Order: sequence, then structure tokens, then C-alpha cells
Amino acid sequence: MNVVRTPDGRRLEVDRRIDADPASAWDLLVTPDRWPEWGPSVRAVDCAAARISEGTTGRVRVPGGVWIFFEITACREPTAGRAGRWSWRVAKIPATGHRVEPVSGGCRVVFEIPLVAAGYAPVCSRALDRIASILRSEP
Repeated sequence: MNVVRTPDGRRLEVDRRIDADPASAWDLLVTPDRWPEWGPSVRAVDCAAARISEGTTGRVRVPGGVWIFFEITACREPTAGRAGRWSWRVAKIPATGHRVEPVSGGCRVVFEIPLVAAGYAPVCSRALDRIASILRSEP
């Protein structure tokens, strides 16, 4: 884990190198219907968009059954040799950023956590484990 400067300010990075196609990792991260598969704190998603983009809104159901509204505040699709990145506000509070970087033989998936939410790092680490498992099992 490192503290880095991101477009959203100083953040704690939790990352994992995964032997998978970066485009597949990106698709997994930008498809709201798939968030409950890898997000330990997301039980369900209500979002009209099949893929997120800047300005996409919806709501997520968290443990305990509460629905919380979200808005995607930034979303930059990956291009050849450049990382894709998206971030959001949950309940109007800046939340995690999500990044997929191409690396030799696979990709690096990164969660950017606001410093005040550093305690969320273990949840993001579990999410990365799930993402790696999903990507390894898909053709």
C-alpha cells in the first residue's frame, strides 16, 4: 500500500497484479450489474446504465439492506498503453477510485481510498482477490 496523489487528491492505493486482459478487468469494474460479484460491501445495484460513464447515477445496497445513492464523478476509458480510471461519490461523499493499468502479461487493478477511509483497505483487498478469481475463471 502506498499513499499517492490522484486526480481526487491524496489517496491510499491497494493494488493487485492479475494475469488477465486489461480490457476484461475494465469491463468487470464498469459493469454495475457485476459489482456484487466482487465488491464485499455491495449486495445489489440499481442502475439504468449497462456500463458506467461520468455522470451515471444509481444506488447500491450495502450490508444491512440499506440503499445508498451514488454518482460516477469521473470515468476515463483505457486506451493503448494508458490506464482506465473511474471514481464516484457514495451518499454525496467522495469514495474509492478504481484503476486498471496494462502491464506485461496482464494488468494491475488499483483501488484508491480516501485517507480518512484507510480502514476500508481490507475490504478493497478482498475485492481484489475476488476480481482476480473471476478473471482467472472467465475464458
